Amino acid sequence: MTSQPATASISPSAETLNRDCFCRTLNMERLREQLESDPSLKGMMSSITQTRPNLFSSTVVFISQAVQQQISATVEAIERVAALPGYQVQALSRADASAQHDFGPLGACMGYDFHLNANGPQLIEVNTNAGGLLLNVALARAQEACCDEMDWAFPSSERRDNLKKTIFYMFDAEWQLQCGTAPWRSVVIVDDAPMAQYLAPEFELFRQLFAQNGIHAAVADPSEFVWQNGRLLHQGTPVDMVYNRLTDFYLAEPNHLALRQAYEANAVVLTPHPRAHALLADKRNLIALSHDELLLAWGASAADRSLLAANIPATRLVTPERADELWAQRRQLFFKPVAGYGAKAAYRGDKLTRRVWNEILEGDFVAQALVPPSGRKIEVDGVQTDLKFDIRAYTYAGQVQLLAARMYAGQTTNFRTQGGGFAPVIVVPAEKIAAGAL
Repeated sequence: MTSQPATASISPSAETLNRDCFCRTLNMERLREQLESDPSLKGMMSSITQTRPNLFSSTVVFISQAVQQQISATVEAIERVAALPGYQVQALSRADASAQHDFGPLGACMGYDFHLNANGPQLIEVNTNAGGLLLNVALARAQEACCDEMDWAFPSSERRDNLKKTIFYMFDAEWQLQCGTAPWRSVVIVDDAPMAQYLAPEFELFRQLFAQNGIHAAVADPSEFVWQNGRLLHQGTPVDMVYNRLTDFYLAEPNHLALRQAYEANAVVLTPHPRAHALLADKRNLIALSHDELLLAWGASAADRSLLAANIPATRLVTPERADELWAQRRQLFFKPVAGYGAKAAYRGDKLTRRVWNEILEGDFVAQALVPPSGRKIEVDGVQTDLKFDIRAYTYAGQVQLLAARMYAGQTTNFRTQGGGFAPVIVVPAEKIAAGAL
């Protein structure tokens, strides 16, 4: 391929590979071994194949090293800004009372989702309970080079082995931030009707990870908790930590009352927690993070302001006063509920009907400048197919642990597209671009 300079946009080499590389890099037997590494997980691969056939893609997505670096720098800048007193005042002022507590933990399993365009990675949203981390660790370890020329693309086994250790240490760090050197004995992974969730297999992977490190672990519905005598109990056993996958971010629903009581009493380590959602994942934070004058007033550095201006699309609150203006500009906008998740009730402006627009005006929505997703061409049953993808950065304490892609067709990520699903992200090294090695 022709030599191209490395830039902060999608490199020509990455674009070319996303367009022209049809290799299937997923080794299904190796994936089964990764998913069923413990006897308690036996049968997981068969279950996924039967009930979630589009959870994993058979190929990879390519980005440039410059894009990788810019994603990491953007995440670091956001979390620096989120620590500024002025930023926190405005974010917490509109949040539920449960978010006012600061017991120390930062929030495990953060997720920053990006689309890529000619200007580089563009932040679409932030998630405090981002799913898929351990599934993508298993997926990354199940890849194999499609040809000798691609050997460089796959990380060493040592790097992949360290990922699971890093994830456990993240939870251990959360415990220490709240409880210091006190012993940590138990954790419950919680979600509403957990076994009915699309990413339910991951709950079992987390359970096994905790057990492997000597922590008693269970998966439960929050209705199974009991708040009694100053302790949170699950099946009569005290709970030290809750890994929270609920989308009731402020624990306001009746079935979540016991968990909320324990959290507010500082009787359990809850991660991620309401404060993390208020400071980072509420969609209204995108307004502040893309507003240079506010960032300047709060004391954000010039470097951070410049980085966020380049990588966070302008976002505005939808209000009746702006209705005519936003409707006129709708084709250049994407509308999202402020407390939304998983692309639910999110709409491209060019697809809006008047009925949906009226529903948006009656709800709490933000309007973000539209950044179309990048494309990945793959073969499905021998037919070349164009899919879209976004990039999710899994992070802790502002540091990226793993990058993964989600490939799909349609308006939003859906895990229903044949050939789509989670895919490993392969970073094209700058020296290979400069040398014209691809």
